[in-house]
Amino acid sequence: MTDASWSETTTPPREAQFGDYVELLKPRVMRLVIFTAAVGLIAAPVAVHPVIAVATILCIAVGAGASGALNMWWDADIDAVMGRTAKRPIPSGRVTADEALAIGLALSVLSVMFLFLFGNAVAAGLLAFTIFFYAVIYSMWLKRATPQNIVIGGAAGAFPPMIGWAVATGGVGIESVLMFALIFLWTPPHFWALALFRNDDYTNAAVPMLPVVAGTRVTRNQILLYTLILVPAALAPAFTQVGGPLYFAVAAVLNAQFLWGAWRIWRRDDAAAAADRFAVEKKFFGFSILYLFLHFVLLLAEAVLRGVGLTLETWPVVL
Repeated sequence: MTDASWSETTTPPREAQFGDYVELLKPRVMRLVIFTAAVGLIAAPVAVHPVIAVATILCIAVGAGASGALNMWWDADIDAVMGRTAKRPIPSGRVTADEALAIGLALSVLSVMFLFLFGNAVAAGLLAFTIFFYAVIYSMWLKRATPQNIVIGGAAGAFPPMIGWAVATGGVGIESVLMFALIFLWTPPHFWALALFRNDDYTNAAVPMLPVVAGTRVTRNQILLYTLILVPAALAPAFTQVGGPLYFAVAAVLNAQFLWGAWRIWRRDDAAAAADRFAVEKKFFGFSILYLFLHFVLLLAEAVLRGVGLTLETWPVVL
């Protein structure tokens, strides 16, 4: 970060409101973290008391918010020159950089400590590593150092279901690793689609996203390549204890659509993209959010079906 106090000199400060501090925690990202962590916990083969489950999910949410605050503190200088982020609390002058750092550090310690108390050491350790990975490895190092920032940094967003699973089981299983892999492999095509139509923002901020460093043709190739790797990884949970026929049937359709979208992006050139204002890339980016959400909805549905002793194989008997 260039200067932690720069924001006070660029925008007249005002007294921060409660909503400004909430925004500092990246609530939109937090929602996804909460949901995937909850699915990891519910899908686990070990039942958790509802009070403990709620408490641990709250700890994970607070940890995600801490990561967001630390990320905004460090990235305040580049956020200020990107249209997508210029109105965030620090560059807009609503929250000072020092406040963001203090909040991020305090929430980091509290979330890990209470997850250890309510959950277990494995879950707390995974949460601590996730916060460190996102704030230090990704934000402070990878993001500005390599076009592979999203590929490696995507691990930070992929840990929550593993943490939820660890709360229930006290360890890591192949099922939680597959949930991790689903998010990890989804992240590059998701963010590179965004980078294609937000290329100017990343160029102005000197962030070495793949389109900025390697060009749009390479980016389109990589989106298709990672999608081809993602598809089998996304279908794999169907063949474990957390999946089943329902998951496989719907996931197959989702992955066919995702692959079709990646292929459409791959076959385009800059002239075609500019002509329709990146409509295909924007549509793919929007669908990618729904794609990931529905995969975890399916895992949740399978867990509910197992909980009531009902699977697709038993439906004919029940009926």
